[in-house]
Formats: sequence, structure tokens, C-alpha cells
Amino acid sequence: MLRLFRLTLIMIIVLMAMLPQTSLARGGSGYAVLDGDTGRILIGSNSDERLPIASLTKIWTALVAIENSDLQEEVVISPKAAMAEGSSIYLQAGETVTVETLLYGLMLRSGNDAATALAEHVGGSVEGFVKLMNERAVIAGLTNTVFMNPSGLHHDEHLSSARDTAEMLRLALQNKTFEKIASTVLYRANTVNGMLWENKHRLLREGSGIAADIDDETEQPVSSLKSATGTAFAGKTGFTKVAGRTLATAFQKDGQTCIVVTLNESDDWNVHRGLSNKVWQDYSLETVVKKGKYNVNKKLAIRLQEPIRLQLNKEEKEQVRQVLHVSRKRQEAVLSIFLGEERIYATPVKVESADR
Repeated sequence: MLRLFRLTLIMIIVLMAMLPQTSLARGGSGYAVLDGDTGRILIGSNSDERLPIASLTKIWTALVAIENSDLQEEVVISPKAAMAEGSSIYLQAGETVTVETLLYGLMLRSGNDAATALAEHVGGSVEGFVKLMNERAVIAGLTNTVFMNPSGLHHDEHLSSARDTAEMLRLALQNKTFEKIASTVLYRANTVNGMLWENKHRLLREGSGIAADIDDETEQPVSSLKSATGTAFAGKTGFTKVAGRTLATAFQKDGQTCIVVTLNESDDWNVHRGLSNKVWQDYSLETVVKKGKYNVNKKLAIRLQEPIRLQLNKEEKEQVRQVLHVSRKRQEAVLSIFLGEERIYATPVKVESADR
């Protein structure tokens, strides 16, 4: 009997070892809060763990589509796009829709049909577009991210991390077209099944005075939220059975901006409010270096066109130091800001002759 038990135990261990690592990680969760200007992580837990991100994928889908097409280009919807699995904006095969309308359907209503249509139009095929997504991710330094589709439907290899996903939103918001779309609450569609699209992101709707008692992602009742000291101005929702609830939100308050991402968090609305409020409570926007000209030595000076302002807590204010790296030919320079041994910010600066 003991021998049979040992043999069974060994078989279980062997079978577990043969399972893909991603399968074992599906129950994991993580979150990250980034400084919206610099990308520095302010708060996090398991922020670099590779996890499914569900429809937060569409942040990157939208950015890649915007960067590689014109908003007014017309897209003929294919049967494959019209029949895409999951959430939909109810596109009909054969109808013609602009890239712009598809982007709104993608970001506000999380349409998988819109994601497929954009991918086919911009990349020539879904596979071609996914290649563009991954190439852009490499350029952006998203080292924990691999895309297998443009929608976020589950695939064992389609993974990212909370930090990478927050960085996706931070980078995408630098594109004005993306920012406009991702911050829109209501959009009147001109598709065959055209209707008034309302953004699924509850915190964005609240910020505009539009709220609801039903969560659009899971169609479940939601509790009321406490009033916030900051405003959610852009973001994306996501959900699959494997990934759980995923959420990305950009908040701003008095010149400060932070990006919050939670992966597999059931109480995400309240958690996002709480994390953003913690940033406003613990961090303040500090001018580390004023704009202007600074003599480095008798011959060399640098000039900052804009001040360097960073979100720092009380302890960090005492630890900040500046390090200037000047090229041997003294034509180029980079000013870096360090907290202890960690570089948290760097910017090129103009090199000039010193004042005498």
C-alpha cells in the first residue's frame, strides 16, 4: 500500500513538472503604479510577474494601429472579423467602417471584432499585425510582454506584467490621438448597427458625471465608490475567466499623473482609487533642477530648456542627487537623477560655453 502511495505521488509530481509554467501562474495577481511622466514605479506588488492581461492588450493594439494608419482610412469588415469571439460592437461582414470608428469601438466597448478588423487592415492579416505589436513592444522595452493576438483572448503564451502594461498605457498616452480616444466617455457610432457607445471604464464615467450600478465587463452589480481626490482621465478594462479582472487607469491631480494597473483583482475599482489616493498622499511633485544655464567648469556649461520635476516622497527628497555625463568631444551630455544607486530619470541636455 505504501509503495502504491509513493508511486502515485511520484506520478503527480512528474505530471506537475510537465505542465507549462503559464498554467501554474494563472491564479497569480499583481499591480503597479507608475509616475505618469517618468515611468518610475512608485508602488507595486508582483509587478514584474508575467500574467494574462485580457483586453488591456487593446491599449497596444490601438497604439500600433494609430501609428501605422490614417484615421479616415476605410476598412471593409471581413467575415472573420464579424464573427470574432467574445465582446463585440456587432460589425457586419461587408460593411465599411473607418479606422477611427474601429478605434473607438476597440477602446470604449472592447470590441474583439474591431480588434480583428484593425489587425487585418493594418497588418495585412492578424498574424502580420501581431508581429508589428511584438516589434513595437521590443522597441518600447517591454521585456515581460509577448502578444499572440490583438484582442487579449486567452493564449498560454500571451502574457505581460503589471509594470509593462502600465508602461503601455503611459507610452500610448503620449500619442494625442490615443489620449483623445482613451479618454472619451460617449461616442456616436456610424456603423450598420450604430448606437451610442458608452465607455466600459466606470471611473472614467464617474469623472464625467456618468455612472451606472452595473459593471459592463461582468454585468454584475457594483458597490458605490468613495469620492476621489484625483480624476481618472483615461484607461481600459479587461476580463477573461483565466485572467480575471484586469484594469488600467490614468489619474491626474494638481499637475501629478499616475498610471495604475491591476491584474486579477476582483475589487479593482476601489483598489485603483485607493492606490491613486496613496500617491497623492505620499508623493508630491518636486522641482529637482530648475530650467536655465549651469556652469560645469570654466569652459563648459549645460542648459535645461525645461525644469526637471519628479514625484518624490519625503524620504526620497533627501536622497536625490544629480550626475552629469559629458561625451569626450563635449558636444553631448546627459543629466541623470539618482535615488541612492538607482537612476530614476535621465534627459539629454544642451552643451554650451561657460559664462566667464
